Amino acid sequence: MPARRVLTIVLAGIGAALLLGFAWAKVSFPSDRTPQGAYLRIGIAVNRGRAQDFFAYTETRAEHACYTIRDYRKKTRDRVLAAFPEPERSRLAAQYADEAAAPDGSDVLAIYAQQNGWMNRLRKDMSGIARVDIQGERATVETARGTRYPFRRRENGIWGLTLFTAELSAEAEKAARDWDLIDKAASDYEHAAKADPK
Repeated sequence: MPARRVLTIVLAGIGAALLLGFAWAKVSFPSDRTPQGAYLRIGIAVNRGRAQDFFAYTETRAEHACYTIRDYRKKTRDRVLAAFPEPERSRLAAQYADEAAAPDGSDVLAIYAQQNGWMNRLRKDMSGIARVDIQGERATVETARGTRYPFRRRENGIWGLTLFTAELSAEAEKAARDWDLIDKAASDYEHAAKADPK
């Protein structure tokens, strides 16, 4: 048998084995409509260092909080740039710049994950799944290291991690309060400028 034909058969065999392995991994990987599947997808995102990739596996309230933060920070920054005098204008605009410029809620999650060390925390604690406890719309994934991760089933059936919801919701409320304060201060600056035109 010619060497070229043997090589072709060997390469075809390797290709078929790789294809079967890929297909098996795809079929055997748990659905994200299970807590295990959501947890594993979060683990993949953490290993890749991309917090925005697990945005879809946070609970709905956390996602809404991220969009709320972005929207308020954009409105607040625009108001500051339009009405505040220097040096406050530059200082406050820089303070809100990252969140205001975030294209999506997932980018806001990534900003907070970076600022608060969430990725390091997850990277240190995530390990194999020891057991899963599901009670109605809530679930807990317990790892081999004994860490417990809380999940909640979302409206679309995907399970979302609830670990960061409280912090993100608090930040969304703070962004709304900051908007109120900035808007009032901007109105004062505008009234003062009308009263004292130079």
